[in-house]
Amino acid sequence: MAHFPQNPGFTSVLRLIRLQGDIGDLEIEGEVPAALDGAFFRVHPDPQFAPKFADDQFFNGDGMVSQFRFKNGRVDFKQRYAQTDKWKLENAAGKALFGAYRNPLTDEESVKGQIRGTANTNVLVHAGKLFAMKEDSPCLIMDPNTLETQGYTDFDGDLNISAFTAHPKIDPDTGNFCGFGYSLAGPLTRECAYFEIDPEGKIVRKASFEVPHYTMLHDFGITQDYAVFNVSPYSSDWETLEQNRPHFWYDRELPFYIGVMRRDGDGSDMRWFRQEPSVCGCHVMNATQEGTKVHLDLPVSQTGSLPFFPNRDGTPYDVKEMVTFLSRVTVDLASNEDVVQSITRIGQAPGEFPRIDDRYAGKAYSHGWQITYDFSKPYNGPAGPFAGVINSLTHYNLATGQEESWWCGPDSAFQEPAFIPRSADAAEGDGWLIALVDNHITNYSDLCLFDALDVTKGPICRIKLPIRLRQGLHGNWVPGAKLEAATRSKELETA
Repeated sequence: MAHFPQNPGFTSVLRLIRLQGDIGDLEIEGEVPAALDGAFFRVHPDPQFAPKFADDQFFNGDGMVSQFRFKNGRVDFKQRYAQTDKWKLENAAGKALFGAYRNPLTDEESVKGQIRGTANTNVLVHAGKLFAMKEDSPCLIMDPNTLETQGYTDFDGDLNISAFTAHPKIDPDTGNFCGFGYSLAGPLTRECAYFEIDPEGKIVRKASFEVPHYTMLHDFGITQDYAVFNVSPYSSDWETLEQNRPHFWYDRELPFYIGVMRRDGDGSDMRWFRQEPSVCGCHVMNATQEGTKVHLDLPVSQTGSLPFFPNRDGTPYDVKEMVTFLSRVTVDLASNEDVVQSITRIGQAPGEFPRIDDRYAGKAYSHGWQITYDFSKPYNGPAGPFAGVINSLTHYNLATGQEESWWCGPDSAFQEPAFIPRSADAAEGDGWLIALVDNHITNYSDLCLFDALDVTKGPICRIKLPIRLRQGLHGNWVPGAKLEAATRSKELETA
């Protein structure tokens, strides 16, 4: 009999779903553009069994992958667990065997040394496969059409690393999948690798580097020439794991760093620029280069923005300092000093989960989007993490400085959006934003489509689910042609 913890990480707006299945021809309010052909993939943590520790992290749940398939004005829904090695071992045992979030010291002896990954952070289709990713484990491969799990991959032995990025970037010119892995020499270590995977699934670039200290190297950016890494002052040590405290802590005495290295090098040119007093920035909107200057755009806060990772000194967070504002961090490669040149706020609406028109990754761009916090608006739902404060969708026109938002109402909250271009050659930003809106009163989720350049009009249609999906982390859109190509490739493999 299942008994899950009765705390905010497992109840209320974070109540578990644990549902695998298909729903054909979802109810639609309004009309889906008839020419829209493709699928929106997203993933959320959803533990199949009660955790070994009642205060376990939200991020430790098994990955549940959702697919919304759009074609001919119709939307079909499919949802499956990412069947990681962890999921299979626990499914066979009928209980949790692995312990606390990123703490192998808490695992049962029977699974010591096994891959602990949950594949619960991001999903993206590349080289005909669905990559299900979490940054502390290898890449899990799934079928993008059926969501059948195929297993972990080392890319034919060319990328035999223990950890794989959860925030890849696709180079719009080459189609290369750009990623990185960290803590590669074991828990709490500084060794990292940068790599690129071409559109056929082959490793075409690899480079090694070290971060200034062990950290949560969660996201990064690319430009035409450089890979750009942001290191916030999160870290950990063995004493923390031995005492089974939250894996990461925030230490405001550590600098914030920006690392820049050439994408076509071996990593030996990596240069770290420090910012003191420190700031925090976890998710990247985009990176660009301008002569010898490199810019990284991301939401930045004055202190740790993740309340589930405590301050190292035990002091409580200042809520006002935790709020993130879209900012541009600039470093100059021609400088003789390894310091950040400037941090400039470029967005007024505070928010998180930044997105762009991905065809402009690493390029000069004008349009970005975030889900944002409008603290002036009322909220009727229950308190707790991921509650009604993330209540607006904001379009940032970085060329004009103009911002426009749509509020989802007093009962609801947003999940991360993704951009869909109207066509392959459409102008930047010409297309749709897709995002889940969770109603915390009725307990249903609607998948909403917005005109990306006029979000103030609200959804042009709502795809209505008969359930509420748990808070997701990240996801991406894939054109229908890529799904059809994956089907043909699979047919050839099995012929």
